[in-house]
Amino acid sequence: MTTADLIGKIFVVILGVAVFAAIIGLILFFVDRAPKRGRDYWQLAGFLLPTALLLGFGLIYPAIRTTTLAFANRAGEFIGLDNFVWAFTQPAGLISIRNSVIWVILVPLLSTAIGLAYAVFIDKARGERVYKSLVFMPMAISFVGAGVIWRFVYEYRGPNQDQIGLLNAVVTGLGGEPVRWLQEAPMNTFFLIVVMIWVQTGFAMVVLSAAIKGVPTEQIEAAELDGTNAWQRFTNVTIPSIRGSLVVVVTTISIATLKVFDIVRTMTAGNFETSVVANEMYTQAFRANEAGRGAALAVILFLMVLPIVIYNVNILRKQREIR
Repeated sequence: MTTADLIGKIFVVILGVAVFAAIIGLILFFVDRAPKRGRDYWQLAGFLLPTALLLGFGLIYPAIRTTTLAFANRAGEFIGLDNFVWAFTQPAGLISIRNSVIWVILVPLLSTAIGLAYAVFIDKARGERVYKSLVFMPMAISFVGAGVIWRFVYEYRGPNQDQIGLLNAVVTGLGGEPVRWLQEAPMNTFFLIVVMIWVQTGFAMVVLSAAIKGVPTEQIEAAELDGTNAWQRFTNVTIPSIRGSLVVVVTTISIATLKVFDIVRTMTAGNFETSVVANEMYTQAFRANEAGRGAALAVILFLMVLPIVIYNVNILRKQREIR
C-alpha cells in the first residue's frame, strides 16, 4: 500500500465521520425546534434512523443481492434454478451439504452432552473454578488458532521420518505405522468435528453449570427424601429445570456449526472430501469465480439455519407465556 493510498483511506474515514456527525447534528437541531407534541416522535426517529440505515446497507441489501445472484450465472444472466440444481447434483455440492448435516448433528449433541456431564460431575467440587477454566480455555482461541493447533496433532510424516504429530508419535511409539488422519475419507471429517467439539464444550459447560446452580435445592431434597437415586434426580428434576438453557446451548452451537469455515479452511482447505457449505461457498464465489453458485450455497445455508432459529423463538415464546 502506497502512502497516497493510505492518505486516501484516512481521508475517506474522516469524511465519513464528518458526514455522520453532520447528520446527527441536523437531527438534533430539528428535534429541538419541533413542537412539544411531536418531539418524542422525532427523538424516536433520530435514534432509530442510524440503526435502520446500518441494517439496510449491512444486512437487508446484501441478503437481497445474494438471493438475486443465486439465480444468475457468472455473467449476471438469469438462469433460474440451475445453481441450486448444481448444488444438489454435482459431487462438490453434495459432499459439502452432506458434511454440513453430519457436523450439525454431531457437534451440538456431543458438545452439549460432554459439557453437561462435566458440569454435573464438578458441581460443588473442590477446585471447581480451576476445572471449569481448563475446559473453558479453548473458547478463548479463535477457530483458526484451534485449527492450527489440531493440525499439528494430526500431522503426518513418512514412515521413515520423525513424527511431529501427537497422534502419529503415539501410534509409531506403540509400533504402528503413521496414519494420514486428515486425508482418509470419510474419517477425516470426524477428526475435524473433534476440533469444533473441543472448542464448544467449554461454552456448553459454563452455561449449563450456571443453570444447574439455579435449580432449587428444595426440589432436589424432596426428590431425595422420596427415595430416588442420583440418576433419577438428574433426569426428573435437573433436566426439566434447565431445559431452557439446554435449548439455548444446542441452538447456539448448531448455528455456529452450520457456519463453520475457519477450521475446515485452515486444516484441509476442503480437500479430501471434507468441505462444508460455508467453505464451498467461498471456493465457488472467490476461487472458481462462480458468484451464482456461491450465492446459491449461501441461500441453502440460510435455509438450513432458519428452522433452528424458528424453533428457538417458539420455545422462548412458550416459556414467556408460562411465566
